[in-house]
Amino acid sequence: MSKTMELIVASYVKVRDRRALTDLLAHRRKVLAQLQGVSGINPQNAVAAIQEELALIEAGLEELKPPPGSLPENEWG
Repeated sequence: MSKTMELIVASYVKVRDRRALTDLLAHRRKVLAQLQGVSGINPQNAVAAIQEELALIEAGLEELKPPPGSLPENEWG
């Protein structure tokens, strides 16, 4: 997995920037869809890397979810 992506996600989690994580997730999903539509080459390694990044970003978003029973925060409402 990309150490760079780990640092980016950790930074967004640290500053509680859910919007940045959501935007990053949407971007990586778009890249994945484009890679899966490529013909003439085998994008298997790139697809696997993007899927790992998606899992990392989703884990970061999970960390930002408010605890059960608490009041929603910003966009979680």
